[in-house]
Amino acid sequence: MSPRFTLDQLRGFVAVAEELHFGRAAARLNMTQPPLSRQIRKLEHALDVQLFTRDARAVGLTPAGEVLLVDARRMLGLASSAPLAARNAARGTAGNLHIGFTAVSATTVLGSWIKTIGAHLPDVELTLTEMVSRDQVDALLAGRLHLGLARGVPASELISARCVHVESLVLACPRGHPLSVLGRPPTLADIGRHDVVTYAPVDARYLYELVVSVFHDAHVEPRYVQQVGQVNSLLALVDAGLGVGVVPRSAARLRLPNLEFTEIDGLAPDVVRTHCLWRTEHASPALRALLSLPETRDVTS
Repeated sequence: MSPRFTLDQLRGFVAVAEELHFGRAAARLNMTQPPLSRQIRKLEHALDVQLFTRDARAVGLTPAGEVLLVDARRMLGLASSAPLAARNAARGTAGNLHIGFTAVSATTVLGSWIKTIGAHLPDVELTLTEMVSRDQVDALLAGRLHLGLARGVPASELISARCVHVESLVLACPRGHPLSVLGRPPTLADIGRHDVVTYAPVDARYLYELVVSVFHDAHVEPRYVQQVGQVNSLLALVDAGLGVGVVPRSAARLRLPNLEFTEIDGLAPDVVRTHCLWRTEHASPALRALLSLPETRDVTS
């Protein structure tokens, strides 16, 4: 059977252990000496060990008392901080957040969000996982993520969304490519005369459908030569000279030695959107606190 003792007994023990004098320890605790002596005797009885050596001139700690002092201080510290930790967790200023992000959102939204969380919710622990948008939705529904930074919005009442970043599309070309030396921004018709590296319809569905619709609306049928699931993979193939690629403007930050970027003439701005996604019915105070910050507001509102 586990020994039973009280926090008051531990406080009394720590006071005597630090003062090595029952009278001074009692004064420190705003009590008289007899009740303090009874507390220590009850604690020794509960633990079935002697904690102090006593004689007419001095009080000392036994080896058992020295070991207990370390743990007693730790337990009293936890007992003191636990209520505040619980209140912070309930308010969302402590706890943990599991956030998924795409490769491109890492260069646009994620960095500022990490700084925002550090400034406003410093006791919230972050777990960050790079995932394609489709996998983020699956992880949100399964409860493995609290929030995702993804492309596209799933058609589900189970998932809520907020647009947090918008940007335009630009053209990535191998250095010296004919489209990069036109002396003007190329049109979609210009691009359609060259090999185009594009996105996989499943792994990169949002960007695949966006690029297809952009060319379709312009009545252009480009020559698609490769399909990839990630923007950085597309840039690597363009850098290798396999073709050109239409990418979000933020991708221009991912520099490779043989890459050039140029505007696309006649293309509508701000067509690429990053959303933060979360499960509509969630019970995370930390997520609720994050979503209430002005820095995470909907940029289209």
